[in-house]
Amino acid sequence: MSRTLVFGGARSGKSAHAESLAAASGKEVIYIATADGGDAEMQARIARHREGRNPHWTTVEARLALGHALLAWSAPHRLVLVDCLTVWLSNLLFCQPGQYPEVGRIEPPPAFASERNSLLAALEQAGGDIVLVSNEVGMGIVPQGAISRWFVDEAGRLNQAVAARCERVAWVAAGLPLMLKGGPC
Repeated sequence: MSRTLVFGGARSGKSAHAESLAAASGKEVIYIATADGGDAEMQARIARHREGRNPHWTTVEARLALGHALLAWSAPHRLVLVDCLTVWLSNLLFCQPGQYPEVGRIEPPPAFASERNSLLAALEQAGGDIVLVSNEVGMGIVPQGAISRWFVDEAGRLNQAVAARCERVAWVAAGLPLMLKGGPC
């Protein structure tokens, strides 16, 4: 069993790299999609991802209960590909549409800690290979708004916690993977 985190900036090629790892595994692939098509632009993105995905892969949608989905679908003969942790984090932090934290009073929703802990525990307990895709959102300027800074902080913490539980970590820029941890990816 191996755990691989593939992360990078927007449009860096991280999803394509993760999908190539899944295809090369020779295993049954379970694709866990975390996006929610809340608007027309996101629905179009989801449709493009679906069109480009291997038709033999099983797609499972897990908007919030990602840890549960990992445990339910992982098995020694499978590779579970999660795309993406950053979208999942956004779903989790802003799970009540239209209700954003007040400036100066940012507190995660009640389910945040338990779902995050469930994901991290599932990474250690899952019975098969896992490839996770995530965005690096903290390399630019410090966001001006408190909500944006909060999200960047939580995404950075999540990436660190996931990377600590993975045997391999790949950074992707301009479509090129650079191994930060573990063997070839």
